[in-house]
Amino acid sequence: MFRRTRRLALISAIAASAVILSACTGTAEPEATAPVGDPDPDATLQVGLVLEPTNLDIRHTSGAALEQILIDNIYEGLVSRDESNEIVPRLASDYEVSADGLTYTFTLNDGIAFHSGTPLTSADVVSSYEAVRTDATLQGNAEFASIASITAPDPATVQIVLSAPNQNFLFSLTGPAGLVFQTGDTTDLKTAENGTGPFTLSRWSKGSAITFARNDAYWGEPAGVAEVEFQYIPDFSAGVNAALDGGVQVLTAVDPNLASQLEDSFTLTTGRTTDKATLAFNNAKAPLDDVRVREALRLAIDHDALVEAVGSGTTLYGPIPELDPGYEDLSDVISYDPEKAKELLAEAGQEDLELTLTIPTFYGTTVPKVLISDFQKVGVTLKVDSVEFPAWLEDVYTNHDYDLSFVLHVEPRDFGNFANPEYYFGYDNAEVQGLYADALAEVDPDKSAELLAEAARIVSEDHAADWLYNGATITAVSPLVSGFPQDSINSRIDLAGVTVAAE
Repeated sequence: MFRRTRRLALISAIAASAVILSACTGTAEPEATAPVGDPDPDATLQVGLVLEPTNLDIRHTSGAALEQILIDNIYEGLVSRDESNEIVPRLASDYEVSADGLTYTFTLNDGIAFHSGTPLTSADVVSSYEAVRTDATLQGNAEFASIASITAPDPATVQIVLSAPNQNFLFSLTGPAGLVFQTGDTTDLKTAENGTGPFTLSRWSKGSAITFARNDAYWGEPAGVAEVEFQYIPDFSAGVNAALDGGVQVLTAVDPNLASQLEDSFTLTTGRTTDKATLAFNNAKAPLDDVRVREALRLAIDHDALVEAVGSGTTLYGPIPELDPGYEDLSDVISYDPEKAKELLAEAGQEDLELTLTIPTFYGTTVPKVLISDFQKVGVTLKVDSVEFPAWLEDVYTNHDYDLSFVLHVEPRDFGNFANPEYYFGYDNAEVQGLYADALAEVDPDKSAELLAEAARIVSEDHAADWLYNGATITAVSPLVSGFPQDSINSRIDLAGVTVAAE
């Protein structure tokens, strides 16, 4: 089982994604509207979000709500990732990885300072990363397990040596584990901050809004707006009303059923994500330990119709989404074939199968209704157990006491769940575990991706789960706003390049 920090990251990511699920769509994206007027450097950008963080301590608290607003805006790491999940330099001007994949050497940009005014040096990077490596309460501790040493040869250079190659290590530096904090800083990170980013924390009206101010002393290009105000509006209808009333210029997680109300005043963009709507099978429990039963359930699902019913994203037939390394179109593995499903169930002696779907209450009823109908057509009776999230965590995630389960797995590069037999999927395949280990140890990213693709195909052919769809997010953007990110905004929204035109 993963360490507790990894478990909490998954839990918070799933919880954060709950409000995103009903705001996904596979509809065509309209043409972007050109901004009206010249950018106003004194403007305030007002962004409507759904899930407010409980505190701002991103070192100790996991979840998409924190990463979404703090990474790249308030805090920065040596590297970051763009909307396509590609790794890009950030605090580091460049970096080198040794041929054996063990030594990472980073060169810092000039003139970086914390918001306190203290210059950043390589010593701050070393102390930040040593803390993550040695403190199990900090986010990313498990991801730093392969680090052998972290040193600062000079004030502008950081060198990290691994004990074994890890293809995911650089990517791990784009998350909370890789953020850099001032050595010895005593700031209470739950309510305040001391980062290096293009914005500073101005105020937090809990239960309502968080406001950032432009950091005029920023080491890079200054932000395009004077302020960003994140307004937290958990009710989708209220969010639409706020947008129409001029309360927000950008509304994220637009409910597709309400999107038409915004079409005349806003540009609606459809953003890609790594959100995997996963129908989990308990592979360790009869009758789902029989591959014929698992395949039959997948054959019974009309995935195209389900996507249309949910109004969400695109079909996904394997465990790796398009934005992650190792993605391959696996639609050849499974099809909609109720008759074949009946034959497999009969062969397995499960003609009158009864199963229970355990699903957190916040996911609504659309997915369960579709599954009940599809399964009924092949003779499977599906009971739905809609539970509060803490109960799902206890029963499904922790105790593995379930038949089928549905949650949205939002974390990028989380294929390792299928290489972990102790994970709640209960999937144990030595070949997949070996391929995943080889993929991590492979220093060539293309070869690593090939190994991941090979492993993912096996997982899909084993019907270890079903991936009902790959989520997408609708964002409504005012024509006054330019440069607002479109993809992957469930996990981070880099706002430095966003501008607002004068009305």
